[in-house]
Amino acid sequence: MLSPKIVHASQFVTLELSSKKERLETTLRHLNRTEAKQNLTKITMSSGGVVPPLTTHILDTARGVPAANVPMILYIREVDGSWRQLEAGYTNHDGRGGFLRDLNWQEAVYKLYFDTDKYFKNSGVTGFYPYVEVVFQIRDPSQHYHVPLLLSPYGYSTYRGS
Repeated sequence: MLSPKIVHASQFVTLELSSKKERLETTLRHLNRTEAKQNLTKITMSSGGVVPPLTTHILDTARGVPAANVPMILYIREVDGSWRQLEAGYTNHDGRGGFLRDLNWQEAVYKLYFDTDKYFKNSGVTGFYPYVEVVFQIRDPSQHYHVPLLLSPYGYSTYRGS
């Protein structure tokens, strides 16, 4: 369990986790497949039993916590190369979000836009990347797609999850 300490240094207040090991353990717990399935079930139950074909999960790896309330927008690439917005929302308290519950999921190129600037400002952190865009291609719309984002103020990583 995390045991944060508040450290006062002049006019700044920072939150320190007791060890790097605790941050890593917290992040690994969130990446656990069993927990991911349980959370997908929660997303399913909250959307009337419909599994969103596209889900995401954002982890703040610098703090070792889920990134809650991150503004997100899903786009589809049109034939002419322009982007059309399909849906917008926020990550939940556990850093998760689902898309396309009521929309047509098709073979296409999609883009997930994450407003990391708002997230970091709300967290009292100065970040380097004002937003993150993840562009991916769907070739089989019958599959479920999970696009996690591992985020810190000075870096990010993504991959196709399960």
